Amino acid sequence: MLIIEHLAAPDAAATERLVLTFELRCKCRLRTHVESGEDTGLFLERGIVLHHGDKLAANDGRIVEVIAAPEALMEASSSNPLLLARAAYHLGNRHVAVQLGNGWLRFAADHVLHAMVLGLGLPIMEVIAPFEPESGAYGHGHTHGGETSAASIIHQYRALP
Repeated sequence: MLIIEHLAAPDAAATERLVLTFELRCKCRLRTHVESGEDTGLFLERGIVLHHGDKLAANDGRIVEVIAAPEALMEASSSNPLLLARAAYHLGNRHVAVQLGNGWLRFAADHVLHAMVLGLGLPIMEVIAPFEPESGAYGHGHTHGGETSAASIIHQYRALP
């Protein structure tokens, strides 16, 4: 079994691929398999959320690249930013993970949420795509933007002109 306990450098050359849905990329303890079929155990630091393209260091020295698996999603689209903001607000108020794009937002397929967003006036279509929702206002888990502690944010704010 391939054991993975650490993240690898982003520029490390991967020799294996691990394809996971968003739900599985949120788990720090997971028994799964890499794309080649080899059994794999993830034992990562609690709170880490893996993103498409992240690299993991296996205990035997191999580097494993995380691939966001295509999954069933709902996509609401509009050229009206107010409608999109309203939908994002109501989805967020229900603690729903939301991916934002230019003129659209995506969330996991759910008939109740589908009806709610339709009721807000947005057209919805079902899509199959990788899901990379926003990480949240407080930067929980692993992020690509560097340090996101409260002290770091305050320091960055004070440094603005």
